[in-house]
Amino acid sequence: MAKEMLALRRSIKAKKPKFTRQDSHKRKRLKEKWRKPKGLQSKMKYSLPGYKKPLEVGYGSPAEVKGLTRDGFVPVRVSNLKELSKIEEGEGALISSTVGQRKKAEILKKAKDMSIKVLNIKDIDAYLKLVEEKIEKKKAEKEKTAKEKEKKKAEKEKKAKEGKKEDLAEKLTDEEKKTEEKKEREKILTKKEK
Repeated sequence: MAKEMLALRRSIKAKKPKFTRQDSHKRKRLKEKWRKPKGLQSKMKYSLPGYKKPLEVGYGSPAEVKGLTRDGFVPVRVSNLKELSKIEEGEGALISSTVGQRKKAEILKKAKDMSIKVLNIKDIDAYLKLVEEKIEKKKAEKEKTAKEKEKKKAEKEKKAKEGKKEDLAEKLTDEEKKTEEKKEREKILTKKEK
């Protein structure tokens, strides 16, 4: 019964035109969102041939399959493992967009074990493989940056040590300069005394 209704809905939706606002194709300021035509001379309002079709009863889905997916599942939004365990037969999991990659991978693994249909991911195995590769790549990059930081730190320490040695050498030269200046002054003083 449900399969027949889904097929019927598919055929109805195939015939359904795209309902757009009157003159939205003529005027740039009008968006294509549906609005009921209300003018007295509106040809669309009276559904005259050659004009866009107005919205009418009859294009809707059958009541039994309203809100179901193409496969006939009732979509249930899931954002953690606890919500996933509440899903019953005939329901499909829709993983929320706010869920991160790691948590999403955990949910998918559990859904695969419980044989629950996930509606917004086509191939679970391929997605899990992709996520694992990304996580490994991130780890490798993190380790690489950590090593680079350590290298830079070691180089800075080395430079600092060399700088201290140079400072000591400069201090010694300053002291030597002072002693030389003293000696010169003494020479000058001794010359003056003679």
